[in-house]
Amino acid sequence: MAKLYFRYGTMDSAKTLNLLAVAHNYRKQGKQVVLVKPQLDDRFGEVQIKSRSGLEAPADLLVRPGETVDAERFEGIDCVLVDEAQFMEPSFIDAMRDLTKTHNIPVICYGLRTDFQTKLFPGARRLFELADSIEEVKVTCQYCSKKAVFNMRLAEGAPVFKGEQVHLGADESYAPVCFQHYKAAALEAGVAWPFKFDA
Repeated sequence: MAKLYFRYGTMDSAKTLNLLAVAHNYRKQGKQVVLVKPQLDDRFGEVQIKSRSGLEAPADLLVRPGETVDAERFEGIDCVLVDEAQFMEPSFIDAMRDLTKTHNIPVICYGLRTDFQTKLFPGARRLFELADSIEEVKVTCQYCSKKAVFNMRLAEGAPVFKGEQVHLGADESYAPVCFQHYKAAALEAGVAWPFKFDA
């Protein structure tokens, strides 16, 4: 039977590049792929899925908050690829879980594990609960050679630890960092360890 996959990593770990490469390989073999992304991610245009390397492709399906997924939309599809899965509602992840079993279609979700305050996104949490396969896409810390595990939010180049969970941005807004550099920046900003963040 088909599986639900969650491939997660910090910012700059080439998740979207990986998604686009998988889509290319399926299509090169003459197979049908559906590219999915949340409507709220309009950083590169309403429908574009774009990697920092410059590769891009239009999404076949934009998912709006509260939207019900029609399984018939995926008849005859060989694979579903979901970008920015952390922004999806848990009900969407539930629907993708069902799709792997009712239609025998593999669903590969790419996204962040945690937000800038080290808290799980709702979509990521549900994927950790339901996915058959969980794989980390790795990248090194922006400030050293250790593995990055957190996404540090930046404002004018300085780390910030307060704000809404969702703030769309790219290199100017986030840096992939290891625990050591994240903790040091948080302590310098007055955030106590263990982390206790204010809204």
